[in-house]
Amino acid sequence: MDGTRALILLFFVSFIGKATGNTCERNCGKVLNTCSCHPTCVSLKRCCSDLKEYCVDVSPYSGSILGGTDIMIENARFDKSSQVVCRFNNHTDTMGYVDEATRGHCISPLLYETGWISLQVSSDNGTTFNRDGTWLSVHTGKLDSKFKAVLVNSTKWQYYGTPNVGGRLEMTWSTTLVKADKVNIELWGYRETGQPYSDLWEGKWEYLYSLAKDQPNTGSFSFLPTPAPSFQEWELGSVRVSPSGNMDGVWNVQAAWTEDHALAWHLEEKFRNNSAEWAMEKCLTWDNLERQLPNFLDEIIDCPCTLAQARADTGRFHTDYGCDMEKGSVCTYHPGSVHCVRAIQASPSYGAGQQCCYDSTGAQVLTGDSIGGSTPDRGHDWGSPPYKRPPRIPGESHWVYDVLSFYYCCLWSDNCRYYFTHRPSSDCRRYQSPSSGLTVAHSCAIESLPKSFLSAVVFGDPHFITFDGVSYSFNGKGEYTLVSAALRQLFIQARTEPVSGSINATKLSSVAMREASSDVIEVRLTGSLVGLEVLRNQKSLSFAEQQWMDMDGVFVFSPTSSNVTVMFPSGAGVELRLREGTMTTTILLPEEFKGATQGLLGNMNGVAEDDLVLSNGEYVTNQSNPEALFNFGKGWAVSNESALFTYDTDYLLDTYYHSPRHDPFFIPAFFAPESPDDPLAGQAAEICSGEGSQFCKYDILVGRSPQLGNATRVSFQSHSSLVRDLAPVAACGWLSPPTNGKKLGTTYVQGAKVTFSCNDGYTLGGAAERVCLMSGQWSGEETSCTEPNNIPGIIAGTVIGAAALILLITALILHSKRNKKRSGQSDISAF
Repeated sequence: MDGTRALILLFFVSFIGKATGNTCERNCGKVLNTCSCHPTCVSLKRCCSDLKEYCVDVSPYSGSILGGTDIMIENARFDKSSQVVCRFNNHTDTMGYVDEATRGHCISPLLYETGWISLQVSSDNGTTFNRDGTWLSVHTGKLDSKFKAVLVNSTKWQYYGTPNVGGRLEMTWSTTLVKADKVNIELWGYRETGQPYSDLWEGKWEYLYSLAKDQPNTGSFSFLPTPAPSFQEWELGSVRVSPSGNMDGVWNVQAAWTEDHALAWHLEEKFRNNSAEWAMEKCLTWDNLERQLPNFLDEIIDCPCTLAQARADTGRFHTDYGCDMEKGSVCTYHPGSVHCVRAIQASPSYGAGQQCCYDSTGAQVLTGDSIGGSTPDRGHDWGSPPYKRPPRIPGESHWVYDVLSFYYCCLWSDNCRYYFTHRPSSDCRRYQSPSSGLTVAHSCAIESLPKSFLSAVVFGDPHFITFDGVSYSFNGKGEYTLVSAALRQLFIQARTEPVSGSINATKLSSVAMREASSDVIEVRLTGSLVGLEVLRNQKSLSFAEQQWMDMDGVFVFSPTSSNVTVMFPSGAGVELRLREGTMTTTILLPEEFKGATQGLLGNMNGVAEDDLVLSNGEYVTNQSNPEALFNFGKGWAVSNESALFTYDTDYLLDTYYHSPRHDPFFIPAFFAPESPDDPLAGQAAEICSGEGSQFCKYDILVGRSPQLGNATRVSFQSHSSLVRDLAPVAACGWLSPPTNGKKLGTTYVQGAKVTFSCNDGYTLGGAAERVCLMSGQWSGEETSCTEPNNIPGIIAGTVIGAAALILLITALILHSKRNKKRSGQSDISAF
């Protein structure tokens, strides 16, 4: 009865709202005449009364790209007669249901793309879709294990049938993922058909067969695999657990999926009888196909030369979840490596990817030396926009063209030479480190840091180090342009606010950014100063379920509430870290931005003298004058038209949106007071020492906080480490061992030594040791191994042999003459 009354009230409110035009039905994200359906309306307390009914949130908000996640629609009201249909991405419909508490549910569909997907909900069997929300589709490899079925000993599954691998296979899942007493266990397969790189090229998942039906939903299943002769063309797939009440192979039902994997366990008897021979045939077929496909290697980014560079270049490379030193370096496909990264962006024409792996010394591992070397990918593992079609389908295109072939040639047989012919390591000779800009303290040079590779870190009482190494303080209050690069349409803005009411200094409180038509990403301090809040197009995001999010034109990674990294297609990266209630912001830009940046972080061109340029084009001639620097900074205040920030409180509206973007009445302290009577002087002397001490002291003595000063010291040290990690490294390229010889050494950067030796019976020619020089060239001559030179012996032997032959012939002639003479004498005596 209460539910009926609620629905009647909802109908009445909706009727009034529609009559006045102030309803959120089909108006989500908009500001209406007397109320709002915009995400900011909640904190501003200006929402239309039916906001939560029509602009819905869902729980969980994410799930597998393969679908099957049960999604509860929060707050919206349904009744027992509601016929729920959910539409994903404007074209894929799934049947929902209403639970006993009259809450609506959707089932996520099988998709061929990752990222935020639009969601519309109908309660009248699809006649009208009047509720709007979003859903996050996640790559299976990035999905938390609690959201999927797990292959117990996945290596056994994927080597099944090879020598000494057999027995029962087992899988587990959380029973909460499939709400049924009994379940079916189904095998689904994936393949791509049609001419590659043509309009007919497409990928498709299909139901193959059931492993078991009407199994008790205990959260585990084991079986003894048998070959499936009718499905031998399917070598890649996933096992699905779904309620047994469904028909075989029905799409888009509640389910738990395993990760996609090589289906060794269902392959034919021929594979089990001689897996190496079977795999060799497949390897040769793949080798022939690769020779017919276009070359993608020239358009992919080169690998960083060192592990330090790879981990520091966060705008262009990110940890590969399959080989992560933070998670124990379980590198199944890259033995000998401890950490791998992937290029974040796929190549423009072919959607190809780059993977770079490193050993425990930090050196790059190359396929010329090891099966565990770095390898490029015809299909980027994470896919790439616009997704949906090969080779850009997340995960699967990579499996079809790069992973299954690795099993054929390297794991199931010993024929890696074929694989590495088409997937050779990038040896980093073309790699260029990004430039970076830093925001720190006072105007003073940092002599110990390479001028071309400085990072932008904003923290404490805002201090800046530009891309070209100019450092200064700017304590204005307002909203300002950090970086403006019109060529790539990259805009990064910063908001500052007073440290406290009695201190004449400010701190960074928010950074907003966008590239071209991407989503606007804003990262700001939470009200309690214990975390960072991330907003996408002015709506707050939760990273409770997923640490990585694919968005429109941008990626965001947030492993903790104090750590956010934003990555754009251009390769620009923005790192934001929380330290002692302040934000530290590092901006990394690739070489393509050279000479194209403006703003508080200067013109990135390697020339320090032209960094501090006013928005009207005038230069700051005296970079040590704090008042001149203050005037420079205020000149980069943003306008209302260009501001990217969110104004979701009356304080933000009054202080920034409805006021000058630079507060002309806030005058900061330009110098740090130094008095022996200052109670903080002793702590400043104790905490602040070495490089960057002046920044640390400023924040203690002006900001009146030893904690803030210490955070500044830590930020400066982290920045210094980043600069050193990103320093250019000369690389000389891979050296092969000589024919009939061997080499010792697998590092090919400046200072590396490679020594050579020859097999028994061969002589070494050229250099026995070669050193990689600063010029990027190897010292010494090319090494070779040749057989010993036996020509003199051969000549001597020939001469001796010839002389012996002459003597033999002479002896025979003389012997013959003697015989004739004796014969003649015998004849005469006979007469």
